[in-house]
Order: sequence, then C-alpha cells, then structure tokens
Amino acid sequence: MLHGRAAERDQLDRLLRLVADGRSGTLVVRGEAGIGKSALLEYAAAHAQARVLRVTGVQSEADLPFAALHVLLRPVLDRVPSLPPQQSDALLGALGLGATSGGDRFLVGLATLSLLVEVSTSTPLVCLIDDAHWLDGESADALLFAARRLNAEAVAVLFATREAERDFSGRGLPELRLARLKPDVAGQLLAEHAPDLPVAVRDQLVAEAQGNPLALIELPAMLTPEQRQGGHLPPSIAVGAPTQVLDRVFVGFRDRIAALPERSRSCLLVAALDDRGDLGVLTAALEPLGACLDDFAAAERAGLVQVGVLRVAFRHPLVRTAVVLACDVGARMAAHRSLAAAVDDDRRAWHLAAVTTRPDDAVADELERLALRARLRGGQAAVSAAYARAAELSADPVDATRRWIAAASTAVEAGLWQRAVELVGEARRRTVPLAPSELSGLATVRAKLEAEAGRPLAGVRLLLEAASQVTDEPTVLSLLSLAGYLNWSSARHPDQVSLARRTEELNPQGDGPAAAVRAINNGFRRILEGDAVTTLSFPDLPGGTDDLPADLRMVIAQHALMRADHDGMLDAATMIVGDCRAQGRLGRLPQAMTIQVIAELLSGRHRSARVTAAQAMSLAADVGQTMWSAYLAGVQSWLSAVAGAEQECLALGAEALRDAQRRAWMPGGCWAEYARVLLDLGAGRYEAVLDRMERAAIGSSRHGFIWRYAWPDYVEAAARAGQPRRARILLSRYAEWAEATGQHRPRAVLLRARALLSPDDEAHALFQRALDVHSRAEQPFDEARTRLLYGEWLRRQQRRSAARAQLEAAREAFDDLEAAPWSARAAAELRATGVSLPDRGGADAVVAGLTPQELAVVRLAVRGASNREIGSQLFLSPRTVASHLYKAFPKLGVTSRAELSRLVPLDQARRTPTTGVADLS
Repeated sequence: MLHGRAAERDQLDRLLRLVADGRSGTLVVRGEAGIGKSALLEYAAAHAQARVLRVTGVQSEADLPFAALHVLLRPVLDRVPSLPPQQSDALLGALGLGATSGGDRFLVGLATLSLLVEVSTSTPLVCLIDDAHWLDGESADALLFAARRLNAEAVAVLFATREAERDFSGRGLPELRLARLKPDVAGQLLAEHAPDLPVAVRDQLVAEAQGNPLALIELPAMLTPEQRQGGHLPPSIAVGAPTQVLDRVFVGFRDRIAALPERSRSCLLVAALDDRGDLGVLTAALEPLGACLDDFAAAERAGLVQVGVLRVAFRHPLVRTAVVLACDVGARMAAHRSLAAAVDDDRRAWHLAAVTTRPDDAVADELERLALRARLRGGQAAVSAAYARAAELSADPVDATRRWIAAASTAVEAGLWQRAVELVGEARRRTVPLAPSELSGLATVRAKLEAEAGRPLAGVRLLLEAASQVTDEPTVLSLLSLAGYLNWSSARHPDQVSLARRTEELNPQGDGPAAAVRAINNGFRRILEGDAVTTLSFPDLPGGTDDLPADLRMVIAQHALMRADHDGMLDAATMIVGDCRAQGRLGRLPQAMTIQVIAELLSGRHRSARVTAAQAMSLAADVGQTMWSAYLAGVQSWLSAVAGAEQECLALGAEALRDAQRRAWMPGGCWAEYARVLLDLGAGRYEAVLDRMERAAIGSSRHGFIWRYAWPDYVEAAARAGQPRRARILLSRYAEWAEATGQHRPRAVLLRARALLSPDDEAHALFQRALDVHSRAEQPFDEARTRLLYGEWLRRQQRRSAARAQLEAAREAFDDLEAAPWSARAAAELRATGVSLPDRGGADAVVAGLTPQELAVVRLAVRGASNREIGSQLFLSPRTVASHLYKAFPKLGVTSRAELSRLVPLDQARRTPTTGVADLS
C-alpha cells in the first residue's frame, strides 16, 4: 500500500486511463533517494492494463552507449523488422545486434518511437524507466526524443529520477515531485512494517526518518532487541544525530552485507558490477571466484536481492552501492576480472580498464576499439569516455595525446562542453608533435569551445595558427572556412579586419573548393573593412557541392544569401536537410534547417518558413544546440514582424539579442534588429525605421549581409516620411548590389525603390517594369509590397480603377502570407478608393487556422506521402500523423486527401521536391 500518496496515485491512474483509451502520456517523477519513486512505478506496473517494459539505470553502465535502451526494448525486438529499413538498421546497429550504420543517436530515438508505436498497435504499452539519472546518455537521448513526440498513441513513458534536474533533464515533459510524508502518515507506514514497536520508539523513528519512506522501512531492522523494546537508541540512530538519515540507512545495508558469508558477498559484488543481472553471465563470472548462484540465498533471506528465473534484481539502488563500498579493492578487482572473461567486448573493455592501475597499451587499444564501435553506433558520450580512459592507460605520450583530442572532439559533438574543456587541458599538458589531423582536430575543438564561451575571435586565432602549420589542402580549407565564418559572425571587434586578412593570405590557390573558400573569405574581409560589398564574384563548381565536407557545404549554401541566389540557396539547403535525414545526421539538422528557413523567408514562402523554423527549434533543443536555437529565434522574430505579432516579435528578438551579447555572436541578433525595422515599417512608424537603421549602420551587427535586404525598406521609410534625400546613398548601393547579383528578385525591388524617389512622370513606368521583373521570379511578399505602393501611387493620381486592381491583388497576397499589418494597409487604401470590403473567408482563411504541425503534415499529404513517410520526415509516429490529418480535414472542409488538391494546387509545391513539402502560402 502507498501511504500518503493519494494525489500521486490519482495522477498515475489518469495517465494509465489515457493509455487504455488509446492515447499517450508521459511523466517524470522526481524526488530524493528513498522517497518512493520506485514504489510509484511499481504501482503503475501493477495497475496498468497494458504491456509493461521496464529498465533501471545503473551507474556502472553509464558509459556504455544504449545499454539501458537495449534492456528496455529486449522483449519487443522481434517487432523491429516492421520498421522502415533505415530506422531498423540504426536501432539494431546501436544495440549491437546488427551492422553498425554510423547513424546519429537521434535517428535511434526516431526508431525507438516507431518501435513503441508499432507494439502499441496490438496492445497498450507502458514504459517504466527507474533511476533515469543513471541512464547512459545515448539511451536517455533516445527515450526523451521518443517521449516528446508521443501524441495519439497508446503509449505511456514514466521516468523516475533524482530531485536535481541536472541529473536527468526531462525538459518539456510533465513532472511529479514527491514530497516527504507527513508525520501521521509516516507513523502509519512504520506501524505497518514494524507493528511490534512501542509507540515511544515509533515516535523516535518517525522523527529520525524525516518523512522518508525507505528510512521508515529500514531503520527498524537496525535496532537491537533491547532497543526494539524501548531501550536507549545509539548515537547512529538517534534524533538529532548529525548524519543524514539516508546515510544511516546506507550503513544498515552495509552492515547486513558484512554479516553475509564470503561467497554470498562475492555473488552480490559480481551482480552489482554487471547491470543486467543475467543469470548466465553471473554463473560464468562466479565460477572463478569459487561461488555459484546458490550462494545468493543468504543475501535473498537478508532482503538485499531478489533472484528470479532469468536475472537478479537489487531491492534498492542504495543496496548496489553499499555492496561495492562494503567490499575491499582486492575483491572488486577479482570480480571485474571474472566479469571481463564472461561478458561481450564492450563490457569486457570497461571491466579490464577498472582493474588496470598503470599504463597498459593492450587495454588502451581495446578501449579505442570500443570507442570506434560506439562511434558507429552513434554514442558520442560513450565514445568520449572510452577515448579518455584509453588515453589514461596509454604508455606512449603521442598515443595518449591523440586519444585525449579524440575524446575532446566527441565530447563537443555530444554537447558535453565542460567535459571537453577538461579533456583539451589533458591533451595540451603533453608536449608532443602532432600529426596534421590531430593538430586540426585540437584547434577545431578549442575554437568551438571558445565560441561557445563567447570568445569567437580567440577561436579564430587558434584555427589560423593550425592552418599555417598544415599542408593538406582539404584540412586547410576546413580550418579556413570555419575561421572565416566565426570571424565574420562575431560581434564587431577591432581585430576582425586583421584576422580576415590573415585568413585570406592562408587560402590555397587554385580552382574549385579553394576558389570558393577564397571568394567567401574575400567577401567577409571586405565587409569587415567597411566596404558595402555591392560587387562580388563566386566561382562555378562544376562538380557541385554534394561531395564537399558538410561544414563547407553549409557555408557555401548560406553564402548564397549574399548573392541573392534564393533558389540556389533553397535547393542546396533542402538537399542538405534531405541528406542529413537520409544519413541519420540529425545533429547537423538545426544548422541546415536554419539555412532552409532563411531561404524560404527570402523567397516569400513565409508559411513554409514558420513551419520549418518551429521544427528546427524543437530539434535544436533536443540536440542541445542553443546557438542555433537563438539564431532561429532572431529569424522567427522577423516572421512575427511581418505578421504584425508585435509582442511575439519583441520577445523572440530579445531572446536572440541576449544570446548574441552573451556569445559575442552576431547573426541571431542582427535578424532581431532587422525584425524591429520591419515591425516599425508595417506599423507606419517611418521615423523609427530611419532611426533604427542608422543606428544599426554603426552598431555591432553592421557587417551582417542581411542589411542589404533592408536597404529598400529604408528607402520606403524615407519616401513616406517626406525625406527622400536621406535615401539616395543607400539606393545607389542597393542598385550596385542588385545589378551585380544578376537576380530578378532584387532587380524588381530596385525598380520599386526607384519609383518611390522618382517624379510622377517616371514612377508609373518604373512600377510597371518592377511588376514585369517580379513575374520572372516569384516572391509573393515583395511583389505584394510593390503592388501596394503602386496602388497607393495610382490612387493619389486619381486612377481609382487601376489602383483597386493592384490593391486587391496586394491584399490577397498579404492574406495568403498572414501579413496582417500589410493586408490592413491595403484594405485601408481600397476603402479610400470607394470599395466596401466584406469579411474574408474561403480556403486561405481556413488554411490559416491550421497549427504549424497540421500544416506541415498536410503539405506532405498533398504530395502523396504515406503516413509513415510523413512521420519519417517530421519525426512523428504514423499514428500522430493520422491524428493531425483527422484534425486538419474538418478545418479545411475536406474528407479525404484527394480533396486537398483543390485548396493546394500542386504547382505551388514545386520548390521542394526533395522533402516533398508543398507550399500552402
């Protein structure tokens, strides 16, 4: 019976009813050791009308990738063949049951989600994860990834973990925090477990236990017969004793262990050092120690373990810890040696490492092989741990340094920033010559750590120093591309110009990738020197960029913004996103999707951009990439400005600006500043636009390329404020840049800007030419703005009929884009021409009612993707996809997928062939 937990039982009952009714639920139960977390999970297991999968985290297994996930999923692995091949391969490879696929650990999370959903199609499913704070990082990532994406499936996931969130982050999941029991409830629990104790003794123990259920159950066993009858309690169990109550419970466990026969203690120790408790492994490991499974009997009678048909389980995690500490070092080393001979390669390496106290190249080599296997399985945290221990055991300083660098590099990939700092320190303590790959690797890790710490220029110096010592061209280009990007994207600093010049000096000569990096860094240097960079060049890459290193592909794709090659940028970003998904490189997706969002935004595909940004933000949070989360917040701020959502725009912008200041990293903050310019322009605050842009021109983000896209906004604001002369210089610069790009979109905007500053006898022809150029390269937002300004001009010329045509087209486009302030402005102008405007409705208004996730699902359904294919694209389960379609169809006024095409013509989807995302805007 659970005493004093009525509210907690009710919460669990509600969750279990959800699952029984075919819906999902998640819960993180937090509390101190012994507070009753495991008891609540037992309650859930006993009352679930569902299949139950369970696993308990074990501290000694925290460095084995996917160890806990393997234990949890082992009973349902027969369902893995029903998953999509990429997912099944990734999951089996991660669990060591198939060929290693090199998949990202978050693809394993998607496969875990799919497997849980697959099992739930035949019966509701409840997953219970106890001691989640001791899960290996890869298992925790996969389970949290799956839990956050449950929606309409008959699956519940319950985690039990310590109070401190740093031990296990269940961010975004519902939490239940367990408080200590009240004295009257504690007395009832104690009376149930020790009914023979006198009231006075019970009262003393209730006070001593301080409401901790485990203490209430275990403290009576520590009393002597005399004390049980009311004799004086010893200092170790007395009210007011200085030691914490759980420490005394722990001592009680240790005393019981010490009283066992030696062979029983050996059994407990071997079981404590092996997470699985598998009887076959234990039998093999106990034989060299002169013990057997029968020797568990005494420990079982002492209430320390339970021996089942297949495995041994400890009554409480504190028992496992007490066993290890109660045995001397000789016994622990003997147990590790026996287990090393009885377990598989991964565990064997760690058991050997545990008994190796001096450099041993054989064990170090075994650990490095383990690291390589773990890397192929996607376990970056485990890779780092294995490399670090291999480095400690390396006799050769060169090998040790190489392994410390590898450990630091994978720690960064795993998001373990502080651990990476420590590992870099170990690598640098050894003064040994480094091979080019190691020199580059160390410099790259240190540069990323410096950037994360808000010192990007210190990282640039490290990269340039390494580039000057390396002769391998691909390695040099990799270093210089990262150096150039970090230098340019840093907040304004006097050293940037000299660093940019040095980056250019080190660039290899030649064509192809070398020429591309040279052109990119040339642009970075020029803009940092104060050049407006209105003329530029970029080499053709006949072989494309598909075979280039991932980082360089990203930089080239993003550089298309400077060239106004929006179609090329979107194609490249879409291809990179597709490749990342196909290869399971989900860790790179936030950066790739950020580029995709910007390309969609610049192409006027605002709804697509909003959906992609929401997905990217969620994924960035999952993989711990806060840098890209803040960048995306700045971009989303711009989208909110277009929509006229002022409070949302300002809140997102403030988030981006705070991060930009903390990191001394410019891009996200630059977008946030641009967003406020657009917000003011949409609201008709023209003087504020001029003021903001003039301050930005001398501010910390003045070297952002995106300001070129704001120059026409300044021209418009100056014209509307009656101060056209203020815009002449920026208009001239924009004209040079727009013509240099050779792209239709900026040239159309240029013609519009010129029309605003031209006399009436010239403006009409310029507006007409602008619309003609717009027709050659679709950009709905810019074209609608041109029509709005043209319509306003026509109305002032008393040409009301012609004005109405332009204004109605502009309003229609703004409504499609959900650009509320711009639509309101067009509506006001239409009313001024004498038009009476009815309420807007129809398909566009209905589509606008979809949530971002529903919109994303509908887009893919329009293209004919199955629920499973949609789920793979959006990291959802097929049942969640079906749920979103079920909710979307009534909003759209349709009953089937076939009817969607009348709302969403397929020709609007032509820009995203790789992902199959149709554009509803």
